[in-house]
Amino acid sequence: MAELPSGLLEACVVVGAPSDKLRDIHQLHQQSKLSELPLLEAEVLQVHAPPFVSKETNSSQVIGPAFSRVQRRRSFIKKKRRDRGAETLSNGEASSRAEVSSTTEDISVPKDLDLIALPQLCFPGGLQLANEQKEDSYHFLVFTDLFGNRTHGVVVQCYRAVQSCQEGVVQNGHRWNSTKSRLYTPFALCIISKFPYYNALRDCLSCLLVQLRPARQADFEETIKEFSAKLSLVPLPPPGQLHVSFSLRPLQVVLPSREDQDSPVIDIDLHLPFLCFTHTTLLQVLSCLLQEQRLVFFSSDWARLTLVAESLLLYLQPLSWQQPYVPVLARGMLDFLMAPTAFLMGCHISHFEEVAAETEDLILVNVDDGIIQSSCSESIDLPAIPLAAAESFISRAECLQLHYDLELCHLGVGTDANALRSQRRDWQRRLNSQIQNIALELVVNIFRGVQDFLNHEHRVFNSEEFLRMREPADQLFYKKVLETHIFHSFLRDRLNRKWDTFSRMEQNTRNHVHSKNRAMTEIPRRPPMSELSRTGYSSYTSPDNRLSKRLGASLPNLEQPSNDTITVISASRPESIRKMSPDVGLKSPKKAVKIFRIPEFPPPLAYHYVQNYYSDMAASLGKAINATPPDESALLARYHYLRGLVNTVSNRRLDALEDFQSLYKTDSDIFPSQMVKSLVDSLPDVERLQADRRPELKRLISRVKRDQELERASHGNGHEEDAVKRFQLPKKFMQLEEFVKCVQESGIVKDQGTIHRLFDALTVGHQKQVGPDLFRVFYTIWKETEAEAQEVCLPASVLEHIETTECVFKLSSSVKTSRGVGKIAMTQRRLFLLTDGRPGYVEVAQYRDLEEVKVSSAPFLLLRIPSLKLRVRGRKEAFEANLKTETELWNLMVKEMWAGRNIADQHKDPQYMQQALTNALLMDAVVGSLQSNKAIYAASKLAHFDRIKMEVPMMVPKTTAETLKHKINPSLELAAPQAVDVLLYTPGQLWVSVSGGKVMVFDASSWSLTHTCHVGNARLNCMILVDKDQVWMGSEDSVIYIISMVAMVCNRQLTEHRAEVTGLALDADKYSQKVAYSCSAEGSIMVWDVSTLQVKRHFRLTCDRLQSVTSCNGTLWCCSRDSIMEVWRTGSLKHRMNLPEQLKGSTATFSSALLLPEMEELWSVCVDSGEVCIWHIKDTTKPFHRVTLPDCTGCYCMIKVKNQVWVGGAGRSSTKGKIYILDMERYQVLKELHGHTDKVTALCSAEDRYVLSGAGKHDGKIAIWKVE
Repeated sequence: MAELPSGLLEACVVVGAPSDKLRDIHQLHQQSKLSELPLLEAEVLQVHAPPFVSKETNSSQVIGPAFSRVQRRRSFIKKKRRDRGAETLSNGEASSRAEVSSTTEDISVPKDLDLIALPQLCFPGGLQLANEQKEDSYHFLVFTDLFGNRTHGVVVQCYRAVQSCQEGVVQNGHRWNSTKSRLYTPFALCIISKFPYYNALRDCLSCLLVQLRPARQADFEETIKEFSAKLSLVPLPPPGQLHVSFSLRPLQVVLPSREDQDSPVIDIDLHLPFLCFTHTTLLQVLSCLLQEQRLVFFSSDWARLTLVAESLLLYLQPLSWQQPYVPVLARGMLDFLMAPTAFLMGCHISHFEEVAAETEDLILVNVDDGIIQSSCSESIDLPAIPLAAAESFISRAECLQLHYDLELCHLGVGTDANALRSQRRDWQRRLNSQIQNIALELVVNIFRGVQDFLNHEHRVFNSEEFLRMREPADQLFYKKVLETHIFHSFLRDRLNRKWDTFSRMEQNTRNHVHSKNRAMTEIPRRPPMSELSRTGYSSYTSPDNRLSKRLGASLPNLEQPSNDTITVISASRPESIRKMSPDVGLKSPKKAVKIFRIPEFPPPLAYHYVQNYYSDMAASLGKAINATPPDESALLARYHYLRGLVNTVSNRRLDALEDFQSLYKTDSDIFPSQMVKSLVDSLPDVERLQADRRPELKRLISRVKRDQELERASHGNGHEEDAVKRFQLPKKFMQLEEFVKCVQESGIVKDQGTIHRLFDALTVGHQKQVGPDLFRVFYTIWKETEAEAQEVCLPASVLEHIETTECVFKLSSSVKTSRGVGKIAMTQRRLFLLTDGRPGYVEVAQYRDLEEVKVSSAPFLLLRIPSLKLRVRGRKEAFEANLKTETELWNLMVKEMWAGRNIADQHKDPQYMQQALTNALLMDAVVGSLQSNKAIYAASKLAHFDRIKMEVPMMVPKTTAETLKHKINPSLELAAPQAVDVLLYTPGQLWVSVSGGKVMVFDASSWSLTHTCHVGNARLNCMILVDKDQVWMGSEDSVIYIISMVAMVCNRQLTEHRAEVTGLALDADKYSQKVAYSCSAEGSIMVWDVSTLQVKRHFRLTCDRLQSVTSCNGTLWCCSRDSIMEVWRTGSLKHRMNLPEQLKGSTATFSSALLLPEMEELWSVCVDSGEVCIWHIKDTTKPFHRVTLPDCTGCYCMIKVKNQVWVGGAGRSSTKGKIYILDMERYQVLKELHGHTDKVTALCSAEDRYVLSGAGKHDGKIAIWKVE
């Protein structure tokens, strides 16, 4: 049978007093020989674990119908008399074998369940007999195994009379006589589960006690066994919006689902810590957890210990506590507190003084009084959470409504207990969601920007640089946190590009916070190179070079008011911050939760009754699936998941596989790959043959097998995804390759070309290797210069002359100039003089206005002092500065900035300016580190743009300059450019696909990057907007990925194609239903019903690599390498156009075809031909017209814009990437645009007002062109 994931119930265990001891004490009690009732040692009395119902099949295969693994079992030796030498280790682990001194009883338990320590954890204060009945008491346990996997326990302690009736009573196998006075013994029922369903399992135990109270002692064990068996029949809900409920009279119990695959189950009241602690104390506790201190929680209530500890750990999500965690310590386990490592443990408040006196360096948290202190003093001497993040958290927390009674003020008194419980549950879910958002915002604010200091390629974290960029007051906190396991695990997830709640909130709020911070900072600081790189998508652009704001008008919340967005972390926070609501702007609105109610449990738990129960559940799920509209795909996926689970358990394997195939297409995020793999492996030969006859199941099985092979291959490669390195300065001489890696790891610069030039500069005049001492000096100077520039304080009188985004990157020493005495400041836009004495601003020049830069000399007495002379457009007199020994360096830097500005203006590409700035700063560091007569010559090796300007003037043709509006670089943060594979414009957004399935989304009004996601690992060939919320993407891996534009996640995949998907098209069929067409390289075409994602038709064409499909007037036009075909929608061929005669026999193949139905024409271009062929739709024998494109070696893409056709291709000249604009009516080339240094691979139109072009891997940029 297929292996199932863990079910709700691992085991139900009954713990109580040994029967022989009870008998002895009862006799003494009756004889009044006991002065006080003694504490007894508890032991395991019963263990109930699945499977409870099984059937031997012909193949000797045991079917265990329960939503739980049919676990491997082992024997647990239950003691009948006291064991000797039983020792307990940490985390509930027991010593290898306790010596048993007398007769034992063998109980069968699941193999991974450890029961040795359970009795004392069920009675952490000891098992105490009583003279009177006591209230039932609940508490919660957490067990951790050697691998860090947690198991959870919910325990109820209840009392039962040792003598429960006058005669004939059987207690633990012994018959008792009637007595005058009663003696009550406690027993504990513990449900053990892999999931923390604390509230639900407490409800279950409450229902069980209702059944146990009237039950005869003889029925005691059978009642508990039947209860356990029922719980084993409950399916766990998949991640998402579907919860599962079941009836355990008198209550309706609800199992909430996880939010997503990586989120934990939350079934507790998350606001409890807010009721126990002040906000300041709560932040102190969280700070201690983040710093991995040795924490002990104290309370008089055992339940409160676990619930508060669990809530606090959930606040830190997605960071996870890695250290020992035992929230309830029994009185015999207090020695655990002597452990030298970090831990989180809890014990009774009665041990507070004892623990404080006996141990050192503990953080003691009194949950009852809301106090935190150390074991050495009444305060804690640990760094606090960064102030700005803490203030934001407190502001949000003050807005929380924590009291349910206030919610009830306007409501009447309910009479239905389940309705009241449902009402309370809904309120708690809303509150939990708000608290999760506030806590997540705290974590994001603490660790915001960590990824800016990561090098993914080499898996390096530049911790020193990260620390240096923190506020001085917060650095001690970060120093401690950076050394913890919890942070190391968090870093590993960032390096593995894990897309979790942290990543989503950090990205959704990054741009807004960044711009707000810049606006609120009084003095513009020089940003680190990591920040420069990140903001470079839209830096240094003037408003006239951006698209109209109208293009972005359809974006959600583009112009969001500040009070609706995340709290901005800034030194100068707005006063109105406390008026905000708890979590507005932190998360998108959640979809309504649905609850699936499973059928009533079968009365007798016999095999055929259980099978009928599963059939009823599958039928109920079928009705739910049929009643769910197709647009609620997420809910449909959850129903398919549950039905697949039911069919698996009830041994309907093929039906289960069909459900999982439907699930995979609807929401692949929750696809249970391990379960399906196990299900496929367990198929008997007969069923395997049946599956092979069903195309969808055959595809699912082949995909599962392929994934297994890929998994094995990845393990075989030994790729270490857990490694996280800290950047360290080199200790040996480095050749070029090692030097490139070292510089990239350091975070100074990533571009390989720049690093190669830096290597040449540092190795001028000696052997081509860089020594560790030289690199250390260079790195130190680079960082010191960066720090000095950040400390530059500009007065308000100066700030009003420069733009808010400008920063001073370099400041000269105080020098005499022709405009006064002062320091020359270099920003990314201009040079200005910061005058001495009373600080003032004197404009020197904006780089684009420079006309001449040269080294001169100024007379002084009999000497000539080296000076820098600048001639500025529009000014008669030159500016001269006596820079003395700095003259040569400033000459190089200013010339490089001047050349970068000119080239950036010509090409409308802000990245050139950023590269020039990087080059200038590297020159400064090289000169500082070499300190020799060759230093200036060495620095000149970095004058990249100045050399280009001198050697090959990069003049842009007038037509190109007039049409080109702007450029953006999707490869900005990469070491080398990547080809732009596909471009798609949707209202307000530009979608860009680069290599390896990476998709980047840009805001079309500012060209800032808003989202990045990965769909598979293969190249994407096509993208199309299918409806308002779906973008379909066809990949080389034969999958069509569907991205939700609202959530920006890919959770649906269409996997019917058997070869790479090359084209997508959209149309409405004769019934006006929206249909999509997809084609794959081997000639297959599929017609999709967009609403149901089902294939309506499927046919195959005979051709050489089918490349695109277009729908028009009832037929499909399909372009392959050797022909263009018009095909009826049924799949029969209507016309075929072959390559023109003059191209047959050459290497030319069709690359793109463009249908112009209003002119009854079809235009085609070829890869190795510079001609555009124009065909009549009604006469396809040969093209009736050809247009020769000047200086063109081949064409790759083509689109229609207004009455023009734009063709992207490659030319023979130095500017290899060319775009040709043709007049549709006159068949003439209107313009020839030189926009890229590699072939143009992608074109798309933005509302017919702009055209966007993307280029190959040697260029990797996107150009934005104005349409006339």
